[in-house]
Formats: sequence, C-alpha cells, structure tokens
Amino acid sequence: MRAEYREEPCRSALNRVKGMGFKWSLNPYMGCAHRCTFCYVRAFELRADRPADERYGRSIRVKVNVADVLRAELARPSWSGETVAIGAATDPYQPAEGRYRLTRACLQALRDASNPFSLITRNPMIVRDLDVLVEAARRAEVGVVFSVPTLDEEVWRLTEPGTPPPRRRLAALTELVDAGIKAGVGMAPILPGISDAPEQLEQVVRAAREAGATSVWANLLYLKPGTREHFLDSLARDWPEELDRYQRLYGGRAYLPKAETEPVRQLVADLRRKHGIRARRKAKLEPRAAPEPPALTS
Repeated sequence: MRAEYREEPCRSALNRVKGMGFKWSLNPYMGCAHRCTFCYVRAFELRADRPADERYGRSIRVKVNVADVLRAELARPSWSGETVAIGAATDPYQPAEGRYRLTRACLQALRDASNPFSLITRNPMIVRDLDVLVEAARRAEVGVVFSVPTLDEEVWRLTEPGTPPPRRRLAALTELVDAGIKAGVGMAPILPGISDAPEQLEQVVRAAREAGATSVWANLLYLKPGTREHFLDSLARDWPEELDRYQRLYGGRAYLPKAETEPVRQLVADLRRKHGIRARRKAKLEPRAAPEPPALTS
C-alpha cells in the first residue's frame, strides 16, 4: 500500500519539548513512511487517537508552509537562538522530502538566521543538502546523527522495512564528515537478543569509525503503549522464539532497568575507545559573517 500525502499548512513550526535532551524540535512532516516496527512515535500517535498499528506511516502530513512559518518564528525578538532538533518525531529525509524539499527549505532558514541545529535521519538523501549544511556550519553549531542500530541485514529488513540500507547511511556520513560536518552514529534502538550480541555491536562501531563518525552512542529499545503492541506483534511473526524474553523483560514497564541497559552501553563505550572514535573534522570550516536576520512580517 502506497503512502497518502496530505498537503496541509501549519500554524507553528517550532515545538517546545519537555523531558528530552533538547528544548525545541522541528518536523516538516508528520507520520513516517519508514514504518520501523520499534518507532517510539507510535506511542504519541496512540495518545493523539491516531493509528499506531500497521496503518501508521500510510498517511503523511506535509506541512507545506513550514519553512515560511519557521523564518517568521526565528525572526521574533523573543527567540533566543536555541538549538533546534530536527527529526525527533519523523524522519526529515523520508521519501516525501525528495518531492517537497521542505527539510532543505528549513535548513536554509536556519542557516540564514545563523541558528544552531541538530538533525537525525536514517536516509542518505541528506547529501543532497550538503551545500546548505556546510554554509550553516560556518555560522552556527550543526550536528548530524545517522541512526544505524545494526548492520545485520535480516534485522534491518524486518525492523526497518521502509529505510535505505545502513551501509548507504554510513557512506553518506563519510561525505558529510569529509565536507567538515560533525556527523555521528546513533545505535538505537538496540534490541535484546536480536541485535545486542558483542560481535553485532562491534560491527557497527568499527564501520562507524571507518566511515569517519565523530561520535557513537547507543540506546536500548523501550516500549510504551502504541509501540509495544505493534512491536510485539511483529516480534511474534519474525522472531517467535524471542517473545517470552520480551514479555519478561518489558512486562509492566516501558524501560529496561539499569542492570539490563548498562552492560550494553558500557560495551559500546569500550568499543568506541577501542576503535578510536572521537570528535574530529576532516575539513576546516572558516566562519563567515552572519547576515542580518530577516524582518518579521505580519
């Protein structure tokens, strides 16, 4: 079934966020055609009384005016230039971006305002916008994370059915780092018993180092209502032998206890040191004078 695209204007572009590692988020689209089985956004969809099951990702809201609204918000005297996180609720480079180019337009707005931003994606389409990223990084802090939870082809195909192959993401990362963009790898989510074997984790960390990643971090799967039901249904279909383990691990809770997560995070940290992943840039970006911010129009 192909995705339906609903072209709808938005009233605001920047969203205030609580309880996460950033205060402001930006999502040019709502809904995601990548349809990852573990996507935590399904929980938000359920709370909003929207489909969180197999129907999620079949209807994508396209915020056709988002870049214009963003420019107006960035020009407000009350805006303090805080970092904006792009892609927290939907991949900004999902297939719709190839047609609508809203993410590119938003990056241009952030560049013109010399506003720092971070971006997370599973799609190598981002290299199309390398010119904008380089200009933006000359004026403000810019960071990109490629989500690469595993390089295991079976795990990727079954859990991320609408995404490009992980090694293509790493090839895109290399292009960004070679151009001077700070780009790392987020190993998330790691799936207990499926993608957490030491050799699987080292395969990702080693490949990230070879690609030039400036950082690597890891998080384990968590299952809130909406995500839980869909993921467990997928698990019963694809890895039925793991179902008892997950019902035991996640029974009555969304997050794994520290005793379960810390050994995996520590192993990734050890692998990061072993393979020498550190902040570095292969090209130097010389700062340029920032332009005057655009005047706020009514």
